[in-house]
Amino acid sequence: MRPAEFGTFFLPGPTEVRAEVLEAMLRPMLPHRGAAYEALHARIVQGLQAVFRTHRPVYLMSCSATGAMEMAIRGAPEGPILALVNGAFSERFARIAQSCDRATRVLSVPLGDTPHLEQVEEALVAGGHDGAHFAAVTVVHSETSTGALADIHGITELAHRHGAMCLVDSVTGLAGTRVETDAWGLDFVLTGSQKALALPPGLAFAVASEAFVLQASVVPARGRYLDVVEYEEFARRAQTPNTPALSLLYAADVQLRAIREEGIETRWARHAAMLAHTEAWVEAQRAAGVGIGYLCRAGERSPTVSTLTLPEGLTASPVVRRVAELGYVIGTGYGALKERTIRIGHMGDHSIETLEPCLRAVGQALRGG
Repeated sequence: MRPAEFGTFFLPGPTEVRAEVLEAMLRPMLPHRGAAYEALHARIVQGLQAVFRTHRPVYLMSCSATGAMEMAIRGAPEGPILALVNGAFSERFARIAQSCDRATRVLSVPLGDTPHLEQVEEALVAGGHDGAHFAAVTVVHSETSTGALADIHGITELAHRHGAMCLVDSVTGLAGTRVETDAWGLDFVLTGSQKALALPPGLAFAVASEAFVLQASVVPARGRYLDVVEYEEFARRAQTPNTPALSLLYAADVQLRAIREEGIETRWARHAAMLAHTEAWVEAQRAAGVGIGYLCRAGERSPTVSTLTLPEGLTASPVVRRVAELGYVIGTGYGALKERTIRIGHMGDHSIETLEPCLRAVGQALRGG
């Protein structure tokens, strides 16, 4: 049963977590190098494989998703990197590449847009500095700062056609919209626990292709804590290379069982329905004379987070405060969009039934009520 207060928290991460998932973290400690832990690890990986749609090992990382982003960069093939930037988190991916001393070319598109395949191919053909072929492409699947959804399948196919690997951040994508790791040939895909998986923050999950791990084994300066090769070796023994966040894994075990019972395709459909419901609500507001709109074009919107532009004369902070007074938590914009937009996270275990009263509260705040 959902607690009475479920359905009040609509940040685009961390998301609301069900009481039974939180309660699972009260279980006692156990040795993380023993059989009981390995059984837990194996169950969690099996549940995540169904979410990632993969037969590959899933790495359980006791860090935020930023750690998995750095793992992807440190294990990527030597050579220049093409970073597709359309928001704050795709910009973070680019900066991680640069901070790891990788020659990085940034392809930027306007906030609210997605990198279109024609633009990506043009950049891949042009190459990096001195026309060198790109070794890897970074892309954010669901850009949490703007609500834009990228075509990671098409971008991966283009990267492969031009001899590059594709590194995918699906932090607000995975478990909320279709990700086909094996069928789409994704080289490296990562997520965080606190988004559409509806778990507490503190875990990252990642999958690397066999080809990615093989080439990473000869990449120098991979570091140690985030070494994909070592994670691969330990994953095959249902282990992690360093101490796991056991309490968070207990929570993951419970939640993944619920996700398995719902079915991943049903979960995708529920998120798509929440997006459609929010889109219809925006249109109804506009028809009533409230000047709210979507930052992203129709067909390029994430099913997990809506970034909405505000009527002229309104800024985000007062709107978010008023919505909080009405009992619901939403987010301001992020980065350059902080006061120009609001963000509603309709992901995780939410449904149209829990989302609708939140939208009513946002409408009331927009009308000055």
